[in-house]
Amino acid sequence: MENHQMRLKSALLAAGLSLALVPAAHAATATGTLNLSITITASCTVVSASAINFGSVGAIGANIDQTSTLTVNCSNTTPYTVALSAGGGTGATVASRKMKSGTNQINYSLYRDAARAQVWGTTTGTDTYAGTGSGANQAITIYARVPSQAVPAPGTYTDAVTVTVTY
Repeated sequence: MENHQMRLKSALLAAGLSLALVPAAHAATATGTLNLSITITASCTVVSASAINFGSVGAIGANIDQTSTLTVNCSNTTPYTVALSAGGGTGATVASRKMKSGTNQINYSLYRDAARAQVWGTTTGTDTYAGTGSGANQAITIYARVPSQAVPAPGTYTDAVTVTVTY
């Protein structure tokens, strides 16, 4: 039995030595770099413009004032200007726009200020609105006035003004 235990010890010792001589398996790793980028370009959009309704009148003996809210969205820090066209009435200018019903017309004007002293037009640096984008919707008030004037024939008078945002 002693011989058998000796042989067993020798076999275990040999097995242990052979395991010690076998290199352990190692996990290999490799690294790399993932590059990312995005380019944000300047942009602006006209989100909405509320309609202006001067109501129903039989005579225009005094100024009729209304406002509209124009909402624009320009990327953060982007400078922009907002221009309003003269509209579609025959002979209309930015100082005296024309709503029409058939061949009849009623004068009106659009302004950048509540006092209705600064006409809103199309010449950058002169009669347009200037702002800087925030990346969020920005509300701009348009002040409108139908001045006292002789009233033409009854009817519904309309016009459409083009809003142009330059950035």
